[in-house]
Amino acid sequence: MANTKASIITIGDELLIGQTIDTNSAWIAQQLNPLGIDIVRRVAVGDNKADIVAALDAELSRSEIVIITGGLGPTADDITKPLLAQYFGGKMVVDERVQLHVRSIFERRNLPLLEVNLRQAEVPESCTVLFNKSGTAPGMLFEKEGKMIISLPGVPHEMMGIVEDEVIPRLRQRFTSDAMVHRSVITAGLGESFLAEKIKDIESALPEHIRLAYLPGFWMVKLRLTGRGKDEMQLIREVDMRQEEIANRLEEYVVALEDLPMEEIVGRKLTSLGQTVALAESCTGGYLGHRLTQVIGSSKYFQGGIICYQYEVKEQLLGVEHALLEQEGAVNEAVALQMALGAQRSMKSDIGFGITGLLSPGGEEGVPVGTVWMAITNGDTHKTKAFHFPYDRVRNKEVAVNMALLMIWKFVNHQ
Repeated sequence: MANTKASIITIGDELLIGQTIDTNSAWIAQQLNPLGIDIVRRVAVGDNKADIVAALDAELSRSEIVIITGGLGPTADDITKPLLAQYFGGKMVVDERVQLHVRSIFERRNLPLLEVNLRQAEVPESCTVLFNKSGTAPGMLFEKEGKMIISLPGVPHEMMGIVEDEVIPRLRQRFTSDAMVHRSVITAGLGESFLAEKIKDIESALPEHIRLAYLPGFWMVKLRLTGRGKDEMQLIREVDMRQEEIANRLEEYVVALEDLPMEEIVGRKLTSLGQTVALAESCTGGYLGHRLTQVIGSSKYFQGGIICYQYEVKEQLLGVEHALLEQEGAVNEAVALQMALGAQRSMKSDIGFGITGLLSPGGEEGVPVGTVWMAITNGDTHKTKAFHFPYDRVRNKEVAVNMALLMIWKFVNHQ
């Protein structure tokens, strides 16, 4: 059975000029993929009626499902709703449930209710309303020649709520496709081409219904297996077997077998060990702490962090030796280790981690740009490591934090 095809159209001039990054279509694709629905096209168009109609015509010619986001607000530049009313025919009508919802939102916030806000309750009579419990703009579902067209607000959290509450249940009921199973092997320390060389015999032996993709990131590579088939349980067994085979072959480079961000992988390990970590960050400016605290429940293992950009802060809060800083500067092994020890001691943590470096030009003389020193300690055991990152400031910071998370993970796993 061929899988159902879907297209995603995102609307807004702000997307085309780069003012707003389109995260909506990526999230929608992630929700549809487990249903066995193939995303065949993602299209961005501006706030132009002719362009939107052309995009709709094109995508309806190739897909059974077309999902649109954006252009449903109350202002004059939000043109999607009247355009869809014209495209599918019929007049605009007031949805009483939506109107009551809009009124209640403004009453709760003690805000004046304008006529333009009430117009959010007007919808094309040819649509099925998809209730938006988080905002004023409802989603809309249209049918045309057996195909489903879904229009959603562009505000991410509103769009997500409608998809989860209204869209996914309808798609499950309406469309049936082959089962699709994904498994991942997260690796670090070896490049994409070298990984491929190590498992080329495994990859070449994969059956046609199982594919392997290499997804490189900042000094890490995710290997993703995707299997399709009619018998879901059999497919799961097959893909799991291939995942285990690859993980065993690449054992020394494997970080995780779940497709999770590195901060969550680290957090789960620290939680399982009942250990805490404290940070001393110089060049990363608190970004490592930010990443760790993106995970729900991070208070179980994250003790705290000190952002110590200046020499005085390193000395006064972490106990880094004044003479060391004066003679050697801040970007070296000894300073990183004293920062780690100071973080562990001052915050009474099981583990202390220190990071110091030069991410862009204009720092200490004699230190090559991209040099970063990291240190980790539990009081008895210390590990230090130098890195030399070749990117600009923003990417150097990103990869430095990825390597810091990896270093913490390896330390707690005694690697």
